[in-house]
Amino acid sequence: IRAVVFRSALGKKPFLRAGASLFDLEEGMSILCRARLSVYQPRGEYQLLVDALEPLGMGALQKAFEQLKARLQAEGLFDIACKKPIPFLPRRIGVITSPTGAVIKDILHITRRRFSSIDILVAPVRVQGLEAPDEIIRAIADMHSVGDVDVIILARGGGSIED
Repeated sequence: IRAVVFRSALGKKPFLRAGASLFDLEEGMSILCRARLSVYQPRGEYQLLVDALEPLGMGALQKAFEQLKARLQAEGLFDIACKKPIPFLPRRIGVITSPTGAVIKDILHITRRRFSSIDILVAPVRVQGLEAPDEIIRAIADMHSVGDVDVIILARGGGSIED
């Protein structure tokens, strides 16, 4: 049975975003698909309409991560030229993290202990799950719109590469 992924579905799926997959499909690769059965009327054939797909097997998620990292590296996003200088003593720090995790407590405790005069602006977000990327992107944009933040810390606790 033929399996198809329509372009309109690409931006809606966890492993298929913005028209480009977060991992590259390769010949012989084992994948897990969620799909719906349909009939392609012009040929009277059954087909699977793929809603989501992900790599399967030992190391598949690590491979997807490495492929994404290599793609971002090739775009130059990790180059020194892309990095902004960090001020020696920032006046105002933006913190983007979960409001309930140990990370925010650690950041606030250490900052208050070492630099009690620094303002801290906290943007509470989810740092795990499918909603996390959109919330984090929105929080970064909000921090930039404030305009008076010298440094932004994006933090989360330990966890699995799946997160």
